[in-house]
Order: sequence, then C-alpha cells, then structure tokens
Amino acid sequence: MKKLFIASTSTVHGKAYLEYILPELAHFFSGTKEILFVPFARPNGISFDEYTQIARESFEKIHISVKGIHEYRNMVDAVNNAEGIFTGGGNTFLLVKELYEQKLISAIKNVVENGVPYFGTSAGSNIAGLTMQTTNDMPIVYPPSFNTFGFINFNINPHYLDPNPDSTHMGETRETRIHEFHTLNAIPVLGLREGSWLLGERNKVTLKGPLMARLFQKGKPPLELPPETDFSFLTYV
Repeated sequence: MKKLFIASTSTVHGKAYLEYILPELAHFFSGTKEILFVPFARPNGISFDEYTQIARESFEKIHISVKGIHEYRNMVDAVNNAEGIFTGGGNTFLLVKELYEQKLISAIKNVVENGVPYFGTSAGSNIAGLTMQTTNDMPIVYPPSFNTFGFINFNINPHYLDPNPDSTHMGETRETRIHEFHTLNAIPVLGLREGSWLLGERNKVTLKGPLMARLFQKGKPPLELPPETDFSFLTYV
C-alpha cells in the first residue's frame, strides 16, 4: 500500500522552508527516524550538500534526521534500506535525468509500492505522476525518458496559477499549456495550487490544504474540486 505526500510547493509566502506543512509531515512520517533525501533537482543550481542541509534543518524541528542519497556509495542500497524518501523541488528535467542515470527509478518505485513513505515537493511531486510532461520547468538537460514513477494514475502540474485578469501579459496561461498537452495526450492533469497537497493512504488520494484544485481531462471542461476530494476515481487508458 502506497503512502504518499505530494505537495505543490516546499515554501509558501511568509513561511520558512516546509514550515506550513511540518505538523502534517510529523504525522505522515510518524515512527520514522531518518529520511533519505533526493537533492538532484538543485533549485537555483545549489549543490547537493547545500540542498540536503536545508531539508535537514527543517526536519530537525520535528525530530527526524535527513541524509542525502548522494552521500552513499551505493544509492540503490540506500533506497532499499530507507525508512522514508523525500524528493525536493527544482528542475524536473535535471531530476529525472539523474534518477535514470543512477538507476533509481525502479528502485524507488519498488520500495514505495511496498509501503515506504514518499514525500515530494514541486519537481518531486511532478514525478509522482505518470510522466513529467506537465512540469513548468525549462529543459536544461535531456532525460532518457519522460516516464516517471506513476504512483498516481494522472499527472501533476505543481504551482498551478490562475490567469490574472489585471495582467498585461499576453503569453500562454497554465491552462493553455495543459490544453496543448491534451491535444496529444490523454492523461488527466491536476493543477495543484500553492499550499495544497495530495495525501495518499488507505488506497485513497485526497486533496488537502485550504484551496481547490483544477482538474483537466482530455475533451472535457476543467473542474474545480474542493479539499477532501478523493481522486481515486480517475482512470487512464
């Protein structure tokens, strides 16, 4: 049984890193002493060590230690022995390329499918879906595949933004980009707004946080769905 915490973002306005969800993470990782952190997405180009330290300082507040996966000589063994896994945000293309190169896609998928708790933010949440094709990131590197973990039966668009009616920007909106995706793909896409997350447990995937999420399905009008919606109804053929 999968145990998932899929957050749109690590940081909301006016709060420190992970501060807004630390109480929920303490419950989610209850009984876990150490988390394996995957820093490959490298936001702003920071080093693996710098990124791991940021995660470590936040989890210390709920008495959980953090060790970066890059600190192990054998990363697959580290995954197989992990009590919990956290994949941080940053650039999804860079993250997925590194996961494939280190042969970690199948390793992480296997342990999570067998009950190891998985927490992702931003890029780390994007890869919880079937593919990474609904990321917002620039393709700064070329991963061998866009296929990702498939912990959930749809895709995520983290940091989903609604059009600002007062903006003079004439470029594409997030909704436009997702509609473009659906001209060639049938996978449902959930737009997760900042401060929202999905909680997967007991065979349910439930929207948490104070905001609604926007669901896009090929050939159908978008839906606004409230907190506590169970997305287990989504299917993809």
